[in-house]
Amino acid sequence: MEIKSISPFISVSPQIYPAHMERLAAMGFKTLINNRPDNETDDQPLVAELTAEAAKHGMALISIPIIPGEITDQNIDEFTREMGRVKGPVLAYCRSGMRSTSLWALYEARHLDADTIIQFASTLGYDLSWQKEHLDEAAARAAGIEETVHHHVHANTYDVVIVGGGSSGIAVASSLLKRRPQLDIAVLEPRYKHFYQPGFTMVGGGVFSPTQPQTFTEKVMPDGVRWLEAAAAAFEPENNQVVLEDGSHIAYRQLVVAPGLKLDWDAVEGLQESLGKNGVTSNYRYDYAPYTWELVKNLRSGRAVFTQPHMPIKCAGAPQKAMYLSCDHWLRNKVLDAIDVNFCTAGGELFGIQHYVPPLMEYVKKYNAELNFHHNLAAVDGAARKAWFDVGAPGQETRREEIAFDMLHVCPPQTAPDFIRDSSLANEAGWVDVAQDTLRHNRFENIFSLGDACSAPNAKTLAAARIQAPVVASNLIAALEGKELVAEYNGYGSCPLTVERGKIVLAEFGYGGKLLPTFPEWLIKSDEASKAAWFLKEKMLPTVYYRLMLKGREWLAKPDKLGES
Repeated sequence: MEIKSISPFISVSPQIYPAHMERLAAMGFKTLINNRPDNETDDQPLVAELTAEAAKHGMALISIPIIPGEITDQNIDEFTREMGRVKGPVLAYCRSGMRSTSLWALYEARHLDADTIIQFASTLGYDLSWQKEHLDEAAARAAGIEETVHHHVHANTYDVVIVGGGSSGIAVASSLLKRRPQLDIAVLEPRYKHFYQPGFTMVGGGVFSPTQPQTFTEKVMPDGVRWLEAAAAAFEPENNQVVLEDGSHIAYRQLVVAPGLKLDWDAVEGLQESLGKNGVTSNYRYDYAPYTWELVKNLRSGRAVFTQPHMPIKCAGAPQKAMYLSCDHWLRNKVLDAIDVNFCTAGGELFGIQHYVPPLMEYVKKYNAELNFHHNLAAVDGAARKAWFDVGAPGQETRREEIAFDMLHVCPPQTAPDFIRDSSLANEAGWVDVAQDTLRHNRFENIFSLGDACSAPNAKTLAAARIQAPVVASNLIAALEGKELVAEYNGYGSCPLTVERGKIVLAEFGYGGKLLPTFPEWLIKSDEASKAAWFLKEKMLPTVYYRLMLKGREWLAKPDKLGES
């Protein structure tokens, strides 16, 4: 929780959580102001939940939700009214703090000049320089003078704007700078924390500590880029501009879209309200992975259910990884015979690449797990410890089936982020519409995409992003220089399937299910569980991630020449 004081009366911060309320009350806050609509991101607590928790600690919570990119006059007026009547001190929050700071700035524009506001906001770490015209207009409006509202475009036009400062965005920024250190690059990323997502499964299996997959964004952001702590809200590709959540615009010569995907918890009735208690958990959120491990350690008998939705999802093997590591713990502690293990998948097969199914089935049999195909999780009642599945193969009539549980590990349905799906960049399925070989947009030639948000039909894994980043970097520079594209992505993805603590089935494959092993068979056999693959996963890959991938050091990631894959 990073709180920044604007004055003795008001402070701002990124998203707060129910667990923060006791501390916030102890710090003296009387009123909280929420500036986010519900369900913006998967890890966002609902306003109703926060309001109830705040009340328990003697604080009021007022909601002035701001749609990214659309701070309205009504928002400013409502904030002005509330500031005149609430009890202070006040804490305003949003995803990153940017919307709350922008709203405060527009409120203060009535009696402070724009330059003073911008300078003060910069001391808090928020760059409002591109809002000068907006602040001037707010001041004029407060004085009763209405002016025509124009787009507020940042003074700079960047060579490259990267939407998303997660794994893909930072990797491609570093790869670009390795090739052209003089490039003027802006990275849009509102989150101050950065996560090594493959570590979540290891936290849920008791292998990694909860803090191991976490660091701060500033520690991994490449030197030489400008980090803009803001989120993209929309695109104007015909103007070469991105609209930010505060309504301002940023211009680019080349655009890289890498915001990741959306975990759609609300697609399953009751799931959002059930998570984190009553035996309902998910390794797909870093804050619930430790709860997975608590459930696994404490379960001595009963039924454990692991779910998998329809594809595509990030890391298609993660739902069964959670099952295998849980079963391994129960087997080692001699309680597995008392636990009924169910794997319920919406699909019709255990794994999409048949080469890897036999070694995985050996572990399914070892753990006596029941496989339930064409079982799509539809609803959850955590308090009753019941889940309901829509059961039926494609083309068949579905029926609703109830399954009681003592532990329920959920992999949620997944889609492209809303601001991607609602944009002209999306294909019919909602993903950024790119050519699968060059990763360039099929309609806008100065736009590229990689990672989970792009439409390329590869497995959505971190390993895929590691190979995609040099391809995008090489092709983007060629496009920037007016040349033909030079690099090709072969669909490589990797899924280290943790079948037991100490052994992994290492699945590596490309487009069409073609096997693409990195290591020789004498070192890691692709169709067997391997100790060497576990060592790679536990000890080597985190180092490869932080010291190589995020630094632009392309070890075993040199892009293929276009047309040679």
